[in-house]
Amino acid sequence: MRAHSPRHPSIASAWLVLAALLAGLGQFCTSTAAETVTIRLGTILPSGTAQHQTLQALGEEWLKLSGGTVKLIMYPDGRLGGENEMVKKMRIKQLNACLLTAVGLAELDQGIAGLQVIPLTFRTWEEVDFVREKMRPMLEQRLHAKGFEVLFWADAGWVRFFSKEPGVRPEEFKKMKMFTWTGDVRQAEIMKSIGYHPVALETTDILLGLNTDMINVVPVPPLIALAGQLYGPAPHMLDLNWSPIVGAAVIRRDIWEKLSPEIQAKLRAACDATGATLRAQSRAESEKSVQVMLQRGLKIHQIPPEAAPEWQHLADILLPKVRGTLVPEEIFDEVQRLLVEYRSTGASSHP
Repeated sequence: MRAHSPRHPSIASAWLVLAALLAGLGQFCTSTAAETVTIRLGTILPSGTAQHQTLQALGEEWLKLSGGTVKLIMYPDGRLGGENEMVKKMRIKQLNACLLTAVGLAELDQGIAGLQVIPLTFRTWEEVDFVREKMRPMLEQRLHAKGFEVLFWADAGWVRFFSKEPGVRPEEFKKMKMFTWTGDVRQAEIMKSIGYHPVALETTDILLGLNTDMINVVPVPPLIALAGQLYGPAPHMLDLNWSPIVGAAVIRRDIWEKLSPEIQAKLRAACDATGATLRAQSRAESEKSVQVMLQRGLKIHQIPPEAAPEWQHLADILLPKVRGTLVPEEIFDEVQRLLVEYRSTGASSHP
C-alpha cells in the first residue's frame, strides 16, 4: 500500500520548528536558572550582634560581586539546631553552608579540633593566629577531601566558666553539672573519667538548662554569655582563658563548584576581608561583653595564686586524654611544635 504524504506539509514543518524552538528555550531557561545560586548558611551566632551584621554585609557584597547570581540567606541563633544538627543537614543537602566552631567542624574533620579543644595551651591571640595560619593549608585540604570548602576563619573569644555558684578551684567545679555540646560524646567521656559531670544540651537550651538546674556551669566566651543572657542565672565568671573558640565558615563543594572561577575568586577576596573583620570584632566585643555584664551584676573571680598549679595539673591530666581522642595525634603534636617555634622568637605572652 502506498504511504500517504501529509496533506499540509507546511503545517508539519511549522510544528517541527516550534518543537525545536521550545527545546532551545527549555535549555536556555535551565542554563539561566543554573547561573543563580542560593546559599543557605546556618550558625549559632546570635542575631543583632556586630558579627551578624558583618555576615549580612557579606551577603550584600556577594550579591553585588556576582552580578546578582549568588544569594546568601542566613539562619542565625541556632534556628536550624545546634552545630551537630546543622552538620547533619549539610550532609543531606538541606543546608549549603555553616559558620561553625571547631566542635562542629570536628564533625566534618577531627583535625580542626586542634585549634580549640586543647586546654590551657594557647596564651594569646597572636599564638592562635600563628598556629592557624601555619596549619591552614593542611586543614583546608582535609576539609576539601571531605567535600567542603573553607570560606573564611573566625573566632569568638576565650572560653570562661560561668556558674550559678562561685568556683575558683578545679575540685569545686566537680560538684557542678557542666554544659557540653550535644554530639560531643568523647569529650563527655573524658570529663566523666576525671570526676566531672557533663550534661549534653543544644546551645539553644542552655538558658533553660540553667533556669531548671539541669546544668550549673557553662564554659562559653563572654560574647555568647551576654547575647544569651546566661549571666543572669549564672552570675559568677572565673577569670581563666581555658581555650579559644575558633571556627570557620564552610560550604559544600558541590555548591561552590557551581560558580565560575572568576566569581569564586571575587567571593574569596570578600570572605578573607570578612574573616579578618569578624576576628577583630569578636575579640574586642568579647572583652566589652564582660564590662557590660559587670554593670548588670556579674561577679568575676580571680584564681588565687595557690590554686593556679591545680589548674595546670588538670590540664596536664587532660592533654594525653585529648591527644589521639579529640585531636589526631599528628595534629596535636604539630600544634605543640608550632607553639614552641613561635615562643622561641620571644613573642609577647600577654593575652
